[in-house]
Amino acid sequence: MKILFYSVRAFEKPYLQNAGNHHDIQVVFTEESLDPDTAVLALNFDAVSLFTGDDASATVLEILKEMGVKYIALRSAGYDHVNLSAAGRLGLEVANVPDYSPYAIAEHAVALLLALNRRLTESHKRVSGFNFNINGLTGFDLHGKTVGIIGTGRIGSVMTKIMHGFGCKLLGYDIHENDELQQKYGLRYATLRQLCAGADMISVHAPLNKDTYHLLDRELFGIMRKGVTIINTARGAIIKTEDLLEALENSTIGALGMDVYEREKEVFFKDCSKTGIEDMALKKLIGMPNVLITSHHAFLTAEALTNIADTVFQNVLDWQHGKSPASKVP
Repeated sequence: MKILFYSVRAFEKPYLQNAGNHHDIQVVFTEESLDPDTAVLALNFDAVSLFTGDDASATVLEILKEMGVKYIALRSAGYDHVNLSAAGRLGLEVANVPDYSPYAIAEHAVALLLALNRRLTESHKRVSGFNFNINGLTGFDLHGKTVGIIGTGRIGSVMTKIMHGFGCKLLGYDIHENDELQQKYGLRYATLRQLCAGADMISVHAPLNKDTYHLLDRELFGIMRKGVTIINTARGAIIKTEDLLEALENSTIGALGMDVYEREKEVFFKDCSKTGIEDMALKKLIGMPNVLITSHHAFLTAEALTNIADTVFQNVLDWQHGKSPASKVP
């Protein structure tokens, strides 16, 4: 089996190399992202491995098929960047990494929430300049507040348990209800409108699909509690950016923590310090004092990177041995 890894970054390469060394698989790494121009690099490879920013549209998949590719091993849980219907039509099998570490994402969401609430960025900035004045740094106790969790799957479940530990009241929204979260942690399922209207803080943990695209928009922002805190570590396009900015500007949203952005593909994972960025909406968000943005690195823990690498190679080994991977995407 011969596999080409696209979009390989320095932070993941050692983990991929370590996992690959234990198997009889020919591995090639490239920093190039997959797109219509770079798809030809996959000539004579059996499989390719993709990251979240790679372009796996129908056009690109057709080129991969022509190059001889049969399998696509994702290094992510999400697969919204892959045209699955085209992959199925072309006979390309796709597998993801569904369980690399829900703890990494949920803990990052909590870190964003705490940093925003307790004004940690501003406090650190002041102290770095020897300013020890604490005026304007007042936060609030999480204990007793209502947290709305959109998506109570693997990551949302961990988030529920963490916020239960803080003594929060819990509202959940999901098409599949989790009995354990209700019985053991007091989560109460509600409609999306009920959750938005009743939560002091909202954390997004849903996958991006046709049903969740722009799920949070002007209409739902309009019924939220004044000054609500929103955390998004899922996918940027679940929130409509223009409506998000409007809600921040009119103070409907009191604070925003985001590890993802709707148009992140051209910016995230890149050093734009010398060239700057052209996305005016992102510039506005970065400049707001009540907004904390991290560049899609909620997953970035040693445990998660190890699990991602191990799962990717297990998926490839399954294909090599004529088996269907446990994490094959339908």
